Amino acid sequence: MTTRLLIVENLHLEREGKEILRGVNLTVARGQIFGLLGRNGSGKSTLAYTLMGCAGYTPSAGRILFDGQDITRRSVTERARLGLTLAWQEPARFEGLKVQDYLSLGMKEPSQKRIEEALTAVALPPRTYLKRPVDDTLSGGERKRIELAAVYAMRPRLAVLDEPDSGIDVLSLSDIARLIRRMASEGTAVLLITHRDEMVPVADVAALMCEGEIVQVGDPQAVREYYMRRCKPCEIAQPVEAGREYERL
Repeated sequence: MTTRLLIVENLHLEREGKEILRGVNLTVARGQIFGLLGRNGSGKSTLAYTLMGCAGYTPSAGRILFDGQDITRRSVTERARLGLTLAWQEPARFEGLKVQDYLSLGMKEPSQKRIEEALTAVALPPRTYLKRPVDDTLSGGERKRIELAAVYAMRPRLAVLDEPDSGIDVLSLSDIARLIRRMASEGTAVLLITHRDEMVPVADVAALMCEGEIVQVGDPQAVREYYMRRCKPCEIAQPVEAGREYERL
């Protein structure tokens, strides 16, 4: 059995006449934490929505393989059934729905024990949060943690985490990193999408995305150092020559 769970081959995507993804190639192994680092606007979230099959994000070229199956044209529902899930950058609100009910939505066999474990895993006390409504009484950071708890609770085969650190203060990044490691230890592969280089060390392998292309891939620390040296100082991301092969570090 191959260890490769997700394979993205030469993926292109256009929106409103503009090419956003420009030949993306990446591979995520089973149980692996793959960190995708890049500045805001580099195409990271577009890639996440394309992987999940969201409306309006159909590739113009390339393909997406999940566990050996070509899912490029499959629906969100079909991908979810295969074990692929996405934690959105902006967590959803469900007026009137309690946290406990929200966490049980994606679980095949809802379990009170698993729900409480999920809240504990994101540093939210179950007694305090189980009966709270998922609405604007929760802070952005609390909603983000609840979204991550929901992903953890459902035990997906691959979790695409789009900016899981947004709305989270620096002191709480360790909680998110701990959750990601815990997910991987339970067999979930994680595609960690972030613009914060502080999150990269949690990954087994990392890649750098710029202007819709993967331009670096390899050791997380090497990718992080390149990003800090070459990308962070830039106020405006410079275009990358289309079709360029990425560099392995």
